[in-house]
Amino acid sequence: METKAPEINRNKLFWIGVIALFTAGMNASLRGAVARDIKTEYLDGIDLVNSGAMIAQSLAAAFLGFALTLFFASPFLNAVGMKRMLAVAALCFVGGCLCVVLSGTIATGASVSTLIWAGMFLTGVAWGCTEATINPMTTTLYPDEKTHRLNVLHAWWPAGIIVGGLIGYFMGSLNISWKVALGMGMVPAFVFAFMLIGTKFPQTERAAAGISFGDMLKEVIRRPSFLIWFVAMFMTAASELAPGQWVDLALSNIVGFRGILILVYVSALMFVMRHFAGVLVHRLSNPGLMMFSSALAACGLYLLSTAHSPASAFIAATVWGIGVCYMWPTMLASVAERYPRGGSWMIGLLGSAGAMSIYFVLPKLGTIYDKAQLQAAGSAEALERLTAEAVTNPEVMEPIMAAAATQSFRSIAVIPALLVFIFAGLWFYESKVAKAKPTKT
Repeated sequence: METKAPEINRNKLFWIGVIALFTAGMNASLRGAVARDIKTEYLDGIDLVNSGAMIAQSLAAAFLGFALTLFFASPFLNAVGMKRMLAVAALCFVGGCLCVVLSGTIATGASVSTLIWAGMFLTGVAWGCTEATINPMTTTLYPDEKTHRLNVLHAWWPAGIIVGGLIGYFMGSLNISWKVALGMGMVPAFVFAFMLIGTKFPQTERAAAGISFGDMLKEVIRRPSFLIWFVAMFMTAASELAPGQWVDLALSNIVGFRGILILVYVSALMFVMRHFAGVLVHRLSNPGLMMFSSALAACGLYLLSTAHSPASAFIAATVWGIGVCYMWPTMLASVAERYPRGGSWMIGLLGSAGAMSIYFVLPKLGTIYDKAQLQAAGSAEALERLTAEAVTNPEVMEPIMAAAATQSFRSIAVIPALLVFIFAGLWFYESKVAKAKPTKT
């Protein structure tokens, strides 16, 4: 039975949240690192012309699982219990990895792609159970420093991406099977599952304040301004997470090195910078920070679309990485601070919006990529011929893939550009309201 805050070990709980989110980040990175291998080994043989869209749909399945779990699990967090929710997360991380790794062993033909999709969906469920728990848990443990603590917590998402990306890169360099690399994502899941044993968890901040379940659900209707943050979250997630899943597949054969290293580099920037979010928010406010972040993200994505060398790729990645660094945790903190009565429900809805964004955006990126390849090749027959030639002479496909990468990254750069105006409006409005309030004497 879960207990109230005075009897809990706050430091241990925070580290359980850290390792759980690290696991989610590591698995996301490993999915991106092995996507090209899965596409080559299984999906090209099923449907070469549409294999880009197929792998994008499989990658997006994780975000669908994430979104649905956040939507349905968040309001029932107190009823289910934080410990049980995290136990389910650990189980689904392991089950999802095994499903993808064993897909070619237990299925044949098109059924393999179905199992890959299902496995990635299950890891998304694990991710959803994780975030449905650790975000409201952190705001409960640290009610007076939500933005700072959520940014520190979410610094461990890029830490997981770094570890997963390096595992994928070095195992690929050593010609170790992608299945071994992906299976490494189960290790931290066992670690935080073990830490759950004997650990007591608190009620959420909403429940501890005596706000009923019904009042929590009604808060969305009472506060329609939440819809602005909901839409903005849809767009910030598309700016951050969709390119992160796509960068290895799109850029590896263009910039002269594995694209996953770009993601590792950006994640290292995030890990360091998220520890200093509190200082920036104090100077700029949350909407102000998001406005400048969106401008940098738009510039970075456009530069990625033109990157054709290691130097240009890292310059573009630096601009994009600084831009998206604070987006996810600061958006969650913004809602937690402005709508405390909404509790885990509103935080979960916001995360669900971000996840659903990637579910729609990633397949669109895949379709844009496939169409651009087909257009650059001239016909489906020419694309098949060039793909076959690339086995012995990879350079023949470089102009085709460069054209496809340019189109896919340039198309998504529009989203953060629009966000600049949304956050500028929010910043102006909130500054005006703050100035209109009478000062206390």
